[in-house]
Amino acid sequence: MALSRIGLAGLAVMGQNLALNIAEKGFPISVYNRTSSKVDETVERAKLEGNLPVYGFHDPAIFINSIQKPRVVIMLVKAGAPVDQTIATLSAHMEVGDCIIDGGNEWYENTERREKAMAEIGFLYLGMGVSGGEEGARNGPSLMPGGSYEAYKNIEDILLKVAAQVPDSGPCVTYIGKGGSGNFVKMIHNGIEYGDMQLIAEAYDVLKSVGKLTNEELHQVFSEWNKGELLSFLIEITADIFGVKDDKGDGYLVDKVLDKTGMKGTGKWTVQQAAELSVAAPTIAASLDSRFLSGLKEERVAAAKVFHSGGFDGVFDSEPVDKKKLIDDVRQALYASKICSYAQGMNLIRAKSIEKGWDLKLGELARIWKGGCIIRAIFLDRIKKAYDRNPELYNLLVDPEFAKEILDRQSAWRRVVCLAINSGISTPGMSASLAYFDTYRRESVPANLVQAQRDYFGAHTYERTDIPGSFHTEWFKIAKQSKI
Repeated sequence: MALSRIGLAGLAVMGQNLALNIAEKGFPISVYNRTSSKVDETVERAKLEGNLPVYGFHDPAIFINSIQKPRVVIMLVKAGAPVDQTIATLSAHMEVGDCIIDGGNEWYENTERREKAMAEIGFLYLGMGVSGGEEGARNGPSLMPGGSYEAYKNIEDILLKVAAQVPDSGPCVTYIGKGGSGNFVKMIHNGIEYGDMQLIAEAYDVLKSVGKLTNEELHQVFSEWNKGELLSFLIEITADIFGVKDDKGDGYLVDKVLDKTGMKGTGKWTVQQAAELSVAAPTIAASLDSRFLSGLKEERVAAAKVFHSGGFDGVFDSEPVDKKKLIDDVRQALYASKICSYAQGMNLIRAKSIEKGWDLKLGELARIWKGGCIIRAIFLDRIKKAYDRNPELYNLLVDPEFAKEILDRQSAWRRVVCLAINSGISTPGMSASLAYFDTYRRESVPANLVQAQRDYFGAHTYERTDIPGSFHTEWFKIAKQSKI
């Protein structure tokens, strides 16, 4: 048998689909999994899906030796210890110049540790974010490889064909940068995704709870929204969800889905990094908090009874609303809120890039997110153009085009948030986005009082607006004397 062009270890759904995608693009691939039944299953799928050149191996040594040199192996295994175990298993049979690529959602510092350890023994290493879920992995994901540039060049021809293809901007892959930058960018992508999903859920909640829209109407609204400025993968699938009938009973399936949201951890990492970098990411943080609160199902059921008996019956009986007007307002509020969520994510990437010296190109990241990935949306093209106009843009909100769009939509945005508050509906993502915008656009904020408080109780000092330098005031003594 001729040697394979590449290998892939880890054959859960994502691994299987990516292997078949690579094979379908004309690159013979060897596959390996610790549980050998997954290997046989993948080879069988390859036969059924067009006799694709996928070759299965149950022994790691034979697997590695089936790949042409310099060998390139992609791992798609669970983050953390399983990655280290897989590296140990595979590298025992590899040679100097060979390359390992981690395609999982790994913590970026683990990737940097591994790249350094691999380099010391002559191996190349990449941490590559893969977005698009199982569908993307099979038909074209967004790929975010970071680490060894030499390793990237060894596999660039494959990645350019395997990635999602966007007609006007090319394959959704680029060399991200050094170290763990690929994993970091994928992590922030997932944080933006958290924000996006939360904002869409809030739009649904307002339309359903206040506007009393049926699932049929919601399906029509989101389908219509997906033809305009909100055109995106998440809006598209949301429209689809509202159209699915329950196959186990009456009505629509979405109404039978338990209101508890799961998570894998990348959203939490994003919020932790925001705190580490001192970068405000309130929309993303609000989406994480909402997932935590959703997990308290039993407590929420009990609380609903407490507040019902106290005279609060869920949603206040608000005045009848003009459905058409409400739908249009919610559309505008959702769009403006999304801009804030993406701005926060881009600011996080920018801050980490500066800290680590990665020199990341934010416009290029927007380009590779236009296809394949979960947050793919038509307005990513606008984001790319904003960074093309000004590569040093410090916040998307001040780009002239986005600034105008927010100003045009702020009245509708405020109406929706006010209506939700008055109706007893929580819109933490939209409210956080609006607060972010309102704080960011103000020349003066009440932080002067906070600084005075800190100096009062902790002698932390403060700066003045009129004289340079640091100052400390004996606030307590002055206040005490004034009371005598």
